[in-house]
Amino acid sequence: MLLRDFLLRIHLCKGIGIIGKSKIVTWVDQVVWREDQLPTANLLATIAQLNAKNAANFKTSYQQLMQDENRVRQLVDGEQWLSIVDSDYPLQLRESFAPPLILFYRGELSLLKRPLLGIVGARDCTSYSVEVLKNLIPGRVSNTMAIVSGLANGVDTLAHQCVIANHGRTIAVIGTGLDICYPYANQELQAQIAAHHLLISEYPNQTKGYRNHFPERNRIIAGLVQSVLVTEAKQHSGSLITANLALQNNRNVLAVPGPITMPVSVGTNELIAAGAKPVLSEEDILEDYFHLGI
Repeated sequence: MLLRDFLLRIHLCKGIGIIGKSKIVTWVDQVVWREDQLPTANLLATIAQLNAKNAANFKTSYQQLMQDENRVRQLVDGEQWLSIVDSDYPLQLRESFAPPLILFYRGELSLLKRPLLGIVGARDCTSYSVEVLKNLIPGRVSNTMAIVSGLANGVDTLAHQCVIANHGRTIAVIGTGLDICYPYANQELQAQIAAHHLLISEYPNQTKGYRNHFPERNRIIAGLVQSVLVTEAKQHSGSLITANLALQNNRNVLAVPGPITMPVSVGTNELIAAGAKPVLSEEDILEDYFHLGI
């Protein structure tokens, strides 16, 4: 079996999470892969350090997926996919925290080769973020890099919409299967991104948006991009999780300062106080990309 096909099956297995999968990838990197000799379920469960309950679920799932090609085909559901050992898999994501073994995608995969800027912020953002993004995105930012966000309500949606309106390119990383839209109000926007830009997820079709999926989605955004820009974020928000993951991955964190009287500005102002770069103009963003020839 080809290594990429093996990794697809590991990715689809039950009973194993992103950390266990990362341990298996690390092990694979250290051995000579043999297409005619697959590792046993017991060995993989040990490598992934699964507890007894998860190990039992994993072993059952692994045996089924290794023997039932139709089941694998059902789970992939006709979607295009990229494995962590493929040449098109972004190097910066591969070197990030717990990189996904598989990315399912719709759209233009070559966008991953562009300079990438992540934009995240509050779901219940104010008109301030609207004005900020209208001021920062049009022009050189939208012309020279692709904007990555999570297609959530609020700042994510505004970022995708602003890029598209200014004839730029955008990448949406979602926390469901590609066939599910969450929030449902973004159905048209998600379809537009899938058709003309790039929509990606590590989850197979028919996977709903469980609570843990969104921090996991955030790590992909933080791993893909060179810099993350935060505009309006409450204290302890998901946007700050993305910013902290970006810092762990040695990415640049940029923040738009806001009024000290606004709860949705507490997170961004605290980021700046902790050392994030304040963004007052597009030049503050572009400076982080000069080394890429922008």
